[in-house]
Amino acid sequence: MLAGLLIVLLALPLLGLVFVARPRALGAVLFSPAFLEALGLSLGTTALSLLMVITAGTRLAWSLATSRPRPWLERLLLLPIVMPPAVLGVALLSALGTQGIVGPFLQGLGLRLPFSTTAVVLVQVVVATPFYVQAALAAFRRLDPELLLVARSLGSTPWESFRRVGLPLALPGLISGLSLAAARALGEFGATLMFAGNAAGRTQTLPLLIYEALERDVTEAASMALLLLALATLFILGPNIVRRL
Repeated sequence: MLAGLLIVLLALPLLGLVFVARPRALGAVLFSPAFLEALGLSLGTTALSLLMVITAGTRLAWSLATSRPRPWLERLLLLPIVMPPAVLGVALLSALGTQGIVGPFLQGLGLRLPFSTTAVVLVQVVVATPFYVQAALAAFRRLDPELLLVARSLGSTPWESFRRVGLPLALPGLISGLSLAAARALGEFGATLMFAGNAAGRTQTLPLLIYEALERDVTEAASMALLLLALATLFILGPNIVRRL
């Protein structure tokens, strides 16, 4: 009974979106210029943020998995998951804003990060990194250390051992972590609003457009939310679908 109540609680919001979002409204939203513009910005910034997460996060996870344990660093990487979005937005402004720790230095270099598309990407990197790194760390730690030792004994360098042995064996776990990171980056709202703003065509991602639409038309907002949910679900289920093909 308790499990059934929990499932109902999780399913009701989804049913609410389906009930409020009319088919005609879905079609109108899907081809509206504002939605397409926000969709393009969301997908573009998500792709850039994931590229940064993969490039740095894979190396970080491998280092943590193959070196002596650093529990303090692993817990630090979890902070963006539990940190409230408003707190994260204020933290980014305090660090990278015009009056922040490194803001004046960046301005001297001609870089103004807050309320720009770059700010959207940075927020997505911060919120998505823990999901990818934790999945990658678990995948690397499941590897048999003897396989890496055999590769090293056959003359492979540490980089070759990682590329030829560690990476292929851990790839399913990395892809799963990447799908979660993509869904999280795509749905980021609070910190983006505070650090990047809500400028159409520059920083207005899909969650921000939904927030704006909610003030004028609940049906339109629900339709956009349903489309965003479908896209996030595709990111999460995509790896499983590809593996079954």
